[in-house]
Amino acid sequence: MNITLIGTGNMGSALAKQLTRAGHAVRITARDPAKAQALAAANPGAVAAAPVDALAGSDVVIVATGYADAVPALRSLGSLAGKVVIDITNPLTADFMGLTLGYDTSAAEEIAKALPEAEVVKAFNTLFAQVLADGPQFADGQVAPAFFAGDSERAKQTAKALIESLGFTPVDAGPLKNARYLEPLAALNIYLGYGAGLGTAIAPTWISKA
Repeated sequence: MNITLIGTGNMGSALAKQLTRAGHAVRITARDPAKAQALAAANPGAVAAAPVDALAGSDVVIVATGYADAVPALRSLGSLAGKVVIDITNPLTADFMGLTLGYDTSAAEEIAKALPEAEVVKAFNTLFAQVLADGPQFADGQVAPAFFAGDSERAKQTAKALIESLGFTPVDAGPLKNARYLEPLAALNIYLGYGAGLGTAIAPTWISKA
């Protein structure tokens, strides 16, 4: 796929690494052009671009900023009409131990409301950057799942294909409103990783007896 990636932090860097390794063409954009250029240079198959040039026919846009910066960053790209937007954000409090949204809405829904022309799908938000960077393989042959949720079937299928291309197991978590569950799940994962001292080489999953 041709992918526009917004953000050069830990999550953006991890995704740039895995996306280019999987053969996707990645255009990286960020508020700091130097950081975008450095990240692109570290990942063959990626190029840096100014926001106004970052779409350039991309099939999908991944927003890997903080939640508060997501809508302004997406709007800086120009028209997102018909674009699949993958939201990986979590609306975290300043100490990362809680959420600023919940119960009756989610970060993904708020982004979709602000950008009704885009096809927003939630994905990757339950994975630590370390897990994304290191890849999906865990001990004893386990493969980390990546949950995705959305109201657009085309967007969901795009997210599913992207998840599969990176080697993670895609799990369809239903409509976009179910981001209300995925974001607290990510918050629990963050608590377990940092608050409970389990570290960042963990990922939430479901098991089945079947």
